[in-house]
Amino acid sequence: MAENNEQWVYVVDEDLIEKLMGNDSVDSQARKRPIGSGALAKALSLQAQGRPQDALKEIERAIENGENLPELHAVRGHLHFELQHYRDAAASYAKLAEIEPANKTAQYNLGLALEKLERYQDAATAFQKALEAEPGRLETKLALGLCQLQLKKPEQALEQFTACLQANPQQEKAQFGRAVALHLLGRLDEAADMYRKIFPGNSNSPELLINLISLGIARKEDSKVRDYSERLLKIRPQARPALEGLVASALARGDYKSAAQFCLQLVKVAPDSYEAWFNLGVSYQKTARPDQAGHAYQEAAKLRPEGEQAQANLGMILHERGDLNGARRAYERALKQVPDLPGTLWNMALLCEKQGNAAEAEEYYQKLLLKKPDWEDAAFRLGYLRMEREDWAASAEAFEMCLQKQGERPEALINLGIAFWRQGQPDRAHGCFEKAVSLQPKNADALRALAALAVEQGDTTVALDCQSRLAGLGERSPELSYNIGLALQDKNQNEAAVRCYRQAVEQKPNFVEALLNLGHVLKALGQENEARSYWAKAVAERPELAAQYFEPTHN
Repeated sequence: MAENNEQWVYVVDEDLIEKLMGNDSVDSQARKRPIGSGALAKALSLQAQGRPQDALKEIERAIENGENLPELHAVRGHLHFELQHYRDAAASYAKLAEIEPANKTAQYNLGLALEKLERYQDAATAFQKALEAEPGRLETKLALGLCQLQLKKPEQALEQFTACLQANPQQEKAQFGRAVALHLLGRLDEAADMYRKIFPGNSNSPELLINLISLGIARKEDSKVRDYSERLLKIRPQARPALEGLVASALARGDYKSAAQFCLQLVKVAPDSYEAWFNLGVSYQKTARPDQAGHAYQEAAKLRPEGEQAQANLGMILHERGDLNGARRAYERALKQVPDLPGTLWNMALLCEKQGNAAEAEEYYQKLLLKKPDWEDAAFRLGYLRMEREDWAASAEAFEMCLQKQGERPEALINLGIAFWRQGQPDRAHGCFEKAVSLQPKNADALRALAALAVEQGDTTVALDCQSRLAGLGERSPELSYNIGLALQDKNQNEAAVRCYRQAVEQKPNFVEALLNLGHVLKALGQENEARSYWAKAVAERPELAAQYFEPTHN
């Protein structure tokens, strides 16, 4: 006992204090030096008795009384750390580093405290300083690597973990850290190899299983994702990563019923998860439950109003249910976030058509085609709307765009032919109609269009062939028969004309023009009595023709 009544205790610098506090091992050859501090001795005794709070009071009292020994600040830091007072621990270690810059563990312990406070950048700085003081210390490299992972600096972290493993290849924390760094760098195969090395001895590690689930999703390994997720659930029931993995696995294999069940569990565990609600909406939509899907998408949209896909899918649900105004609002919100969202532009255009806003529908189809020039259905609808307003040149342009990717689309060829025809390009129109017929010989619309053009061009052979083929399909048109009859009559092929007019009248007994012209052709063939009977029928249908029934009409 010293004369001033202070109790003396032998310490071995910082290392001994760490040993006494139950931390690192102590080098038995470390230098010993006596430090006089009754408070330190008492504090260590109290700590040994399991009374850290009382030990801390002794240290605080000594510091307040003017004692400024490095060991006091070191012990204070350790006590705060043990009591989870990480902010105070960091302050103590910072003070220790200030009064004893050569202290080898002050910066390291400061880094540990800052790490607990999630001040990862400050912690990394402390660990860097610790490495400068003691470059070979693997624990510091490991701690620095972990901070760099938190700071999203996987390349720098990888350097630290690699250095640790070069010194000790079996260091599991370094193995795990290196696997995570490779994972974050997108080097998935290397990460998988590293995880596999760790897994046998850590198959019940939640952290490892969580990372394996994430890796499996990235590598589209559905069965592994499901296996790891189920393992994690056994350890941590209702664990969010496990449920997310099971949802991803179910969606990947198209099992939407199971996906919906897992999503329901997930939204209970994580009601603030946009992805959970969105995937629940997808699962319900795929299993034909539109009301539930709509509710799920609405919840997702509440959580993330800027989430364009939830708004877009909600719009689809409302659209299908006939709520056009609600669907429009949802589509508009989606397009406000992503103006060129292809599927939503398409749906919006269809909705505008349904609401009778043809001009607006055209605008959306045009925007869609700027984004997706090969969306042939959009080009077809645009061409059709332009045709409706008789903008033949623009209509032809759209139908040609439609045919660029798939040149064998008969309905587009027919409409393109009509657009050419109306522009005064009958040869190009004829080529379109012929190609459509060659692709679908039984396409009635193509045959009618080709026949009508043939009549206009006076090609009665093609017209009659088309008429015959239409008849074989059960497609009889009195107007077509009449028009072919007119063409034949103009060429003085009266007998053939009679057959066509008769067909027209048989199909449409009150067809006045056909009745009149049939009468005229019969008269030209010397069958005046029969001719008069047809004229009489025409006059009966339209009495005002009585004065000129004998005049031929060419309509």
